[in-house]
Parts: sequence; structure tokens; C-alpha cells
Amino acid sequence: MKKIKVNQDACIGCGLCIGMHPEALAFNDESKANAIAEMEDDAADEVIASCPVAAIEAE
Repeated sequence: MKKIKVNQDACIGCGLCIGMHPEALAFNDESKANAIAEMEDDAADEVIASCPVAAIEAE
């Protein structure tokens, strides 16, 4: 399992990551992605690679 973090300054709120893994990511009050749960390693790697602005990283 990996804990992921979303860089709020870099996030553009496109929602791609949330659409891919709604069990682990959700929109916050600023309409940006926020990690809400740890992810399986493969899923975390997939969502990190999919971010168009590289705002997601593993901790």
C-alpha cells in the first residue's frame, strides 16, 4: 500500500485521478483533488503517472 499526496498548488482540479480511483481521491472545498485513503501500489503508480500536471506523488 502507498500513501499518496496531492500538491494543492500544482493541482488544476481536472478530476482524472478521482475518476480513476474515487475510493482513494476526492475533491476538496477548493475543487482540487485530495487523497482520502491509501492505495494499492499498482493503482498509486497508475494515478501518479496519469496526472497531467504531475501533482500527485507517493509519500
